[in-house]
Amino acid sequence: MDPNFIIPLIIWPPLIGFLINGIFGTLINKRIVTFIAIVMPLLSLVGTFLAYTYFDNPYNYKLYQWFDIEKELYVNFGFYIDHLTIIMLFIITGVGTLIHVYSGGYMHDDKGFARFMSYMNLFLFAMILLVTASNIMILFVGWEGVGLCSFLLIGFWFKNVDYNKAARKAFVMNRIGDLGFLIGVFLIAFTFDTLDIQSILFKLAETKINDPNIILITICLFIGAVGKSAQIPLFTWLPDAMAGPTPVSALIHAATMVTAGIYLISRMHGLFELVPITNTIISSIGLATALVAATIALKQNDIKKVLAYSTVSQLGYMVVALGCGAYITAIFHVMTHAFFKALLFLSAGSVIHGLHGEQDIQNMGGLRSKMKWTHLVFLIGTLAIVGCPPLAGFFSKDEILAKAYSSNFWLFFGLACASVCTAWYMFRIYFATFFGSFRGSENKWDKVHESPAIMLVPLFVLGLFSIIGGFFGMPEIMHQTHFIGSYLSTVIKEPKHEVSHFFEYSLWATTILALGIISWITYKRYGNATEQTFNKIPNSIGLFLSKKYYLDEIYDFIIVRPLKFIGTWFKDVFEFKFVRRVVYSPGFILNQGSVGLKSFQSGNISWYIISMIIGLIAFFLLFLK
Repeated sequence: MDPNFIIPLIIWPPLIGFLINGIFGTLINKRIVTFIAIVMPLLSLVGTFLAYTYFDNPYNYKLYQWFDIEKELYVNFGFYIDHLTIIMLFIITGVGTLIHVYSGGYMHDDKGFARFMSYMNLFLFAMILLVTASNIMILFVGWEGVGLCSFLLIGFWFKNVDYNKAARKAFVMNRIGDLGFLIGVFLIAFTFDTLDIQSILFKLAETKINDPNIILITICLFIGAVGKSAQIPLFTWLPDAMAGPTPVSALIHAATMVTAGIYLISRMHGLFELVPITNTIISSIGLATALVAATIALKQNDIKKVLAYSTVSQLGYMVVALGCGAYITAIFHVMTHAFFKALLFLSAGSVIHGLHGEQDIQNMGGLRSKMKWTHLVFLIGTLAIVGCPPLAGFFSKDEILAKAYSSNFWLFFGLACASVCTAWYMFRIYFATFFGSFRGSENKWDKVHESPAIMLVPLFVLGLFSIIGGFFGMPEIMHQTHFIGSYLSTVIKEPKHEVSHFFEYSLWATTILALGIISWITYKRYGNATEQTFNKIPNSIGLFLSKKYYLDEIYDFIIVRPLKFIGTWFKDVFEFKFVRRVVYSPGFILNQGSVGLKSFQSGNISWYIISMIIGLIAFFLLFLK
C-alpha cells in the first residue's frame, strides 16, 4: 500500500478534528462533536495498523524543506516511521481513542464540551507529531505542542483559580526542562551539522566514548526528559495536573506527554550508550523518583492524587531501565503502563462520576455493591500495576527488576522497595473504596450509580489489555518469544542483561508471597475502614509523607520567594528610581530648559529683528572667511 496514503492517515486526522470542533463545535450537535472527536484518532489507529502491516523497513516521508541555516544545515518537514514509531503510535492512538470514547460520556454535560474534545484531538496530534518526527526540530514542535495542550486541559475549568495555578505550574516547570532540551538541540546542530535523527545516529560511529560534547548533549536532553516525564526535581507539577478532568489525567499519565521523555531517550539511545556517566545520573534520578513518589502515595487520600504519584513512581522505573541501557524494556513498560494506568484513571473517574464529584477515599467505601463493573475493572488495574501474575504489569516490572539487578544491586533493591509501596497504596485505595460500609452521607449513598455504557466499554477493553498485555514480552525462562524485544531489535541495539533462572524463579515467588501478605494486611486494615481509621493522628513519618516531604514548601522558600523578592525589587526600586529617571530625564531637561528660554519668546517684534541681526552677524563671523 502507498506510504503517501498511510502516513497522512496517521498524522492529520486529529488535527482536522481539532479544527472542525474548535471552530464549529458550538454550532453543531454534541453527538456530531463526539463522533468527529472519536473517529479522527480512530483513523490514526487504522493508519497505524496499515503501517504495521506494510512497513517492514523504516520509511522516511519528506513533505518539503522547512528551512536552512546559511546553506549548511538543512531541516526538512518530514516524518520517519520505523518499528519504535509504530509501537508508540499503537499506544497513543489505541489508548487515546478509548479515552476519547470515555470522554464522550464523562464530559457530555459540560458547557465546554466541544472545546474539550477539540483540545483532546490537538493533544493527540501533538504526540503523534512528536513520535513520527524525522528530525529533532519537528520532535521539539510536538514536544512543545503537548506542553501547550496540557496547559489548556489542566486549566480547562478556568473559572477555578486553583486549577489555573495548577495549569501554570505545569507550564512553567515544563519550560525549565524544555530550555535544557533546546540547548541540547543547539549543541547537536553545532556538533553534527544536522538535526536529522538518523543522520545523527549514523555519525556516532566516529564519536569517542565519554566525549565531552556528547556528555553535555545527553545531560541537556535528559533535563528535557526530567521535565516532561516528571522526574526529581521537576515532578511536582504532575500530581497538581489532577485539576483537569479525569480523561485528561488518563491521557497525560498513560498515553501521551509523560512518555515523551522515555521515547526521546530511547530514540536517541545511540548517544546515551557513549556516556556511562550520564547513564549513572539517569538511573540514580529514576530510582530516587520511584522511591519518593511511592512513599508519598502511601499517605494520600485523594484517589486521583494516589494514582498521580503512582505514575511518577512508574516513570521512575522506566528511567532506571533507560539508565541501565534496557531501552526495549522501558518501552515495554510504557506499553503495559499505558493499559493499566489508563484503566485505573478512567475507573477512578467512573467512581467520581458515580459519587457526583467525590474524590476523597475517606468518604467512600462499600461501592462494589452499587458499581460492580467499575469494581471489577479497578481490581484488574490494581492487580496489573502491583505486578500480580499473569497480568501486564507483572512481566514488564519483573523485566525491569531483573535488568536492574544485572546492572547494580542497589538499583534492584530500591525498585523492590518501591514495588512494596506500590502494592500497599494500591490495595489501600482499592479496599477503602469498594469494601466495608459507605463513609459518606446517607443522601449521597442513595445517589450512587454505575457509569453509562459509553464509559464502561473503554474500561472493559483496557481491562482486557491489562490482562493480556504482558504476553507481548514473555521472559526467556518461559521459552516464548519476546515480541516487543524481537520487533524493536532492528531499531534498538541494547547490551545484554543476564540473570540466572534461579533468580527469576526466586523473584516470581517473592513477588507472589509479598503481594499475598500485603493484600491480607491492607484488607484487615482498610477492608472495614471507619472514619477513625483515617482520622488517627499521624506519627512524624506519616505527617512528613502526607505533606509530600514539604517539597512544594521547600521549592517555594528557595526558588519562588527569592524570585518574587527580586522581581518586586526591580519593579519598585530599580524601575522606579533608575529606569523611570532615565526615561523621563529628556523631558525633564527640556521642561526645565524651557523656563529660561521662554523669556526670549516675548512677542516683541523689535526684539525678534535684533535677534535675527545678531544671528546673521554670528553666522558670517563663524562660517565666512
